[in-house]
Amino acid sequence: MSNAKELEAQAADRLDSLFRRYGAWLDARLRTRLGPDEAADMVQETYLRIAPYDNDSIRHPKAFLLRVALNLVRDDRRRRARRARFLDQQPAAEAQAASQLDQILLKQIVLTMPPLYRDIFVLNRFGGMTYPEIARARGISVKTVEWRMSKALEHCASRLDD
Repeated sequence: MSNAKELEAQAADRLDSLFRRYGAWLDARLRTRLGPDEAADMVQETYLRIAPYDNDSIRHPKAFLLRVALNLVRDDRRRRARRARFLDQQPAAEAQAASQLDQILLKQIVLTMPPLYRDIFVLNRFGGMTYPEIARARGISVKTVEWRMSKALEHCASRLDD
């Protein structure tokens, strides 16, 4: 048991030695690509990532450390991009769901309107017809169209308040 602890202590000492020797160099290299805070985080991540390796087998420590760090930076950027895409899609999906609910609610309200009001409302709001066009098409006065439309809107408002 003590041999295992000694080996772990030696590995930790080698890792500490590697960090002391190249930590500042790696931080300076990463600062050119990242900000100071992110560079420091990546240096720590790099050392955590290489902790399981046998430091004696690393031939070119600078190249190895830089490659591991740059791979971590690339992985972090990919993760952030995926998260951003997901977050960008979520509000659109929520808005679409809300819009569908609004459409269902509006359809239910329109179906409960008396036919005289519903006809005018649908022609104006969904058919895009003006009051004079509706009046001509239905053979009624513009004032009647206005009155029926006001009643249709009152109906909608009363149902939305419920």
